[in-house]
Amino acid sequence: MLHERPPSPRSEARAHSGATDRIVEALREAIVSLEIAPGAVLDKAELTARFGVSRFPVSEALNRLKAEGLVDIKPQSGSTVSLIRLADAHENMFLRRALEAESVARLARQRDPALLEELDRSLRYQQAAIQADDRIGFHELDLVFHDMLISAVGYRRVRAIVESARLMLDRVRRLLISPRRHADTFVEHRAIIEAIRAGDPDTARAAMAAHIDTVMREVEIFADTHPEVFADRP
Repeated sequence: MLHERPPSPRSEARAHSGATDRIVEALREAIVSLEIAPGAVLDKAELTARFGVSRFPVSEALNRLKAEGLVDIKPQSGSTVSLIRLADAHENMFLRRALEAESVARLARQRDPALLEELDRSLRYQQAAIQADDRIGFHELDLVFHDMLISAVGYRRVRAIVESARLMLDRVRRLLISPRRHADTFVEHRAIIEAIRAGDPDTARAAMAAHIDTVMREVEIFADTHPEVFADRP
């Protein structure tokens, strides 16, 4: 008679790791998309039932999200979604402004026809998303547009830094999603492309800097009117 062998410690570890990854990805998306609001309580018992797992992978997932700055864990008080820190937004915008402005200046010197064709196509897709009031679709196209620019420079470390800064800003930027902001973004993106097409590094640099500065100003206005979402607003 055959007997089932108990799972090995290694196979159990792999199962826990897979469950943890799944929970991290689901919770990260829910937090970044604001489906779970800043300050919301994350109840472990509720999460174990939702994901059909034990408490261990839930605890591991929350610890990983804490390391990403998305979750606060306090002994005896439980876990909550981290409030947004305006100071972090300023720092990450500073990084993006410096690197992306210099990137488009470099691209303006190169005036690569293939890149300009891709950028023009992206702009048409953005316009179509605005006309369809596809806010999530426009948000995704916005991310692709900026990645297209930074990737074209060809510096992997620069792209990694910008990507990290962008990820930390995703919640902040989603707070500003609106038809008016998307229309303004479209105009700002077009100005960047036209400066690259004209081979004008100074104008391209200024257009990107103005684009990022405008978003940061709108974040500050939002923080003034919705201080409950921010950890460093009284």
